[in-house]
Amino acid sequence: MAKGLLVVESPAKATTLKRYLGKDIAVLASMGHIKNLPKSKLGVDVENGYKAEFVTIKGKASVLKELKAAAKKVDTIYLAPDPDREGEAIAAHLAEEIGGKGKTVYRVLFNEITKKAVIAAMENVGEINANKVNAQMARRILDRLVGYKISPLLWDKVRKGLSAGRVQSVAMRLIVEREKEVRAFVPKEYWTIDGMAESSVPPPFEVRLAHYKGEKIEIGSAEDAQKATDSISAANLVITRVEKKERKRHPYAPFITSSLQQDASRKLRFAAKRTMGVAQRLYEGLEVGEEGPVGLITYMRTDSTRVSDDAVKEAREFIGRELGGDFLPAQPITYKTNKSAQDAHEAIRPTSVERTPDKMRQYLPKDEMAVYELVWKRFVASQMSSAVFDVTSVDVAAGEYTLRATGSIMKFAGFLKLYEETKETETDAGDDADKRLPSDLAEGLKLKLIEIKPNQHFTQPPPRYTEATLIRELEEKGVGRPSTYAGILDVIQEREYCEAQDRKLTPTELGMLVTDLLVESFPDIVNVEFTAQMEGELDQVEEGKKGWTEALDDFYKPFVIDLEKAKTTMRNVRSEAEKTDVVCDKCGKPMVVKFGRFGKFLACTGYPECKSTKKLDKDGSVVEKPETPPDEPTDGVCEKCGSPMVIKTGRFGRYIACSKYPECKTTKQIGMGIMCPKPGCGGELGRKRTKAGKTFYGCGNYPKCDFAVWDEPIKEACPECAYTFLVKKTLKTGSQIKCPNKECGYKRDLEGE
Repeated sequence: MAKGLLVVESPAKATTLKRYLGKDIAVLASMGHIKNLPKSKLGVDVENGYKAEFVTIKGKASVLKELKAAAKKVDTIYLAPDPDREGEAIAAHLAEEIGGKGKTVYRVLFNEITKKAVIAAMENVGEINANKVNAQMARRILDRLVGYKISPLLWDKVRKGLSAGRVQSVAMRLIVEREKEVRAFVPKEYWTIDGMAESSVPPPFEVRLAHYKGEKIEIGSAEDAQKATDSISAANLVITRVEKKERKRHPYAPFITSSLQQDASRKLRFAAKRTMGVAQRLYEGLEVGEEGPVGLITYMRTDSTRVSDDAVKEAREFIGRELGGDFLPAQPITYKTNKSAQDAHEAIRPTSVERTPDKMRQYLPKDEMAVYELVWKRFVASQMSSAVFDVTSVDVAAGEYTLRATGSIMKFAGFLKLYEETKETETDAGDDADKRLPSDLAEGLKLKLIEIKPNQHFTQPPPRYTEATLIRELEEKGVGRPSTYAGILDVIQEREYCEAQDRKLTPTELGMLVTDLLVESFPDIVNVEFTAQMEGELDQVEEGKKGWTEALDDFYKPFVIDLEKAKTTMRNVRSEAEKTDVVCDKCGKPMVVKFGRFGKFLACTGYPECKSTKKLDKDGSVVEKPETPPDEPTDGVCEKCGSPMVIKTGRFGRYIACSKYPECKTTKQIGMGIMCPKPGCGGELGRKRTKAGKTFYGCGNYPKCDFAVWDEPIKEACPECAYTFLVKKTLKTGSQIKCPNKECGYKRDLEGE
């Protein structure tokens, strides 16, 4: 019988830990939080010190029962959820439920899940951090107050089903304000004068007009551009200045949560949620050959760039041995951590540098391999020598004009041999591309002009946020924390407040409307500085410098005043009906603009007798319905009335129907060429819709056969279990082809197919 019980959050972590702890310690998983605020009511008594009512989460009763039964058999309980505020709250709730009299309860913190780290953590157990628990509870209550107080207001003023979030609303404000800048932007014309020159030594090189009479020049018209071009063409070119200097590029700090999410977004095209899910699996442990399950990276929710001395030593030994002494700095490199960082955990790094990407490639799935390689290379590169460039800048006189040429040549790759951060745009990428200049350039040297021409340009609007740039903006402004970014981005897209178009976050009409209403009625809630201040207060609660109820007071007292005012002053979009000149083509009555789930639309004033509506485009124009294609004949006959069956095109695609419609309403779905997998059925799968309009794929022999799947079938047998077809599963994190046979588990990424 086990002498102790250790409880973690996930089964994967439990599996890894069992290898290190032996038979004396039983290891079970809580499957995340076991208690939360109730879904059906506020659950917070604001009149009595914000007393919170935490209840067992639906579906967790059986998990809790198993944990309680295991706890009764031991005297010592070790609580080891993730080492952050959420984990501390889970530990506190577990202690309440399974602690009991006569039990010794310890808090265990695993920054990495390797044998050495686990044994060290078990030898240095501690107590549950009450300040961390209070900080998490304060955050949870803050979010609950915003959600439960503002959401009903939005239901009343806009439409049912809407919701608001404390930090998410700030993120949406940033997205909406950027969108307004983009839409209001007026391009401004400007010109550059670019050419090619050469000396007696190759190669020819690029020059660009930089100054006129010693002052920086800006050209705004074709006339001025041509005038400058003609003058330069007629002038003699003479070098007036040559400046050569050595420039160094220093390595990047190892990843913190936000920088990992940003680089995975840019390099791998991963959404933040996908990145964090993969990182969680790498932290909790994966099978690595004879090693068995082992944690491959340190804890992935951190805002500290601090790294342990042992890890630095291991990295330096690897660099010296595998890359050579030139790539190893004389002293270990340390990085400054942001002032607002918690610094409770190390930066994200591999648990062992010796597990190189090449060694891990045979063991890890595609996503896990991609993220692990990023983490490994970034960490090792962080302890490597700087890259060195020779940078040359040359000024060339052409009459009253000055042309400039620049060249940058890498002398020593340094850390760039292993890792370079991907930039968001070409403009961000800087001027580090190698540009060779002739070796004989010197002051007074005459040059030959090969060509010179004016180029027209227009200024560009500020770029819309991507997930990467929005995370960077939130981090710089102090809004949210490492553990919240992925959730923020997921929620605002899930609620259809914004959508990712070519990776750019664009607000929907609904998102813009709700954000504008919140900005007007709740200036503090969606204020960046105010939200950052609240984050700071939660940090103070965690540090024991401020009481959690005091922090809630600072937020709730002004909030409740704004809430009461908004009930009467917030614009009521539901009751608004903007008049138009459009006439209903069904009943002849005027149509008005209303706001629905998918934005503005036209509705007939004859409602409810006439339910005619029309879609509106973003510019307010009516979206005309496409003409319905004519019916196509088939060889089939209606089994009810004997009339010919025809192929029709409806709202949800093509289908087979009786030609006597509407007298006879017999219909059939067009098959997909995929046979029903039920033995002896012989039916063909077809696309269908539920009453709520959701697509599914069912057998054509319904109701005799009730086989159906939600995911789109693919006419391809499973290569592992020979199931008759595969399905395409689309998630926010990407698309997969997988086997619908639950006992099989075959899947592959759809990207690139």
